[in-house]
Amino acid sequence: MSYVRAKKSLGQHFLKDQNIAQKIVDTIDGFSQKTVLEIGPGTGVLTALLSKKEDINLYAIEIDTEAYEYLQKAYPELGGKLILKNILKFDLKEIFSDPMTIIGNFPYNISSQIFFKVLENRDLVIDVVCMIQKEVAERINASHGNKTYGILSVFLQAFYDINYLFTVGPKVFDPPPKVNSAVIHLKRNNRKNLNCNEDLFFKIVKQGFNQRRKTLRNSLKSILLNLPADSDNEIFSQRPEQLNVEEFIYLTNLIDPNVK
Repeated sequence: MSYVRAKKSLGQHFLKDQNIAQKIVDTIDGFSQKTVLEIGPGTGVLTALLSKKEDINLYAIEIDTEAYEYLQKAYPELGGKLILKNILKFDLKEIFSDPMTIIGNFPYNISSQIFFKVLENRDLVIDVVCMIQKEVAERINASHGNKTYGILSVFLQAFYDINYLFTVGPKVFDPPPKVNSAVIHLKRNNRKNLNCNEDLFFKIVKQGFNQRRKTLRNSLKSILLNLPADSDNEIFSQRPEQLNVEEFIYLTNLIDPNVK
């Protein structure tokens, strides 16, 4: 381990298990895109293994100056490809134009926000391999009809195929988190667009799940100021977790002509 201290404010839990690290890094073997961005390299446990892969063009982005300085010394070969920035405020298109893979042990306090960043850049980010809180991984992977199915499930499943790879216990981290973790793989699917008003789609999904116990007729009241002619359509009497991505698209197209 390095001398980098894990900072609670940054949600840092540094991976220290080489076997788990190797397992994560091996996941990207065979990916067609050669540009790889590691988010939050921390003490460089994944970086060390990634930098040995001669067929990839590795970048790393780190917000913690202490970790950044350590990584600069430990991996001088990264040079300008080691970026000291906040991933949430960083415009990926500033540097990247080719299809890319994102990999990392994501800080748990911002993992959901990172996924929204991925969605914004879905034309660029083809694969994501990441370690996140097990609960979040299960939520993303949940199918409709499941209690853990929610906003992130719908948004990510619209554009990515989700694969839950394996569960990781707390002991492999320093400091150990109070929860289990999981590694998942997101693979960009073939959907170019949603074939509906995408802004309205996102609004409907968010508003529906914000009052998930209500039927869509009730939770979408502020959007449904003018109910469509077929407002007796049974879809309005369902709750949001009962709808898959295709049904949310159908609902959006049903509502769209009637939105003020």
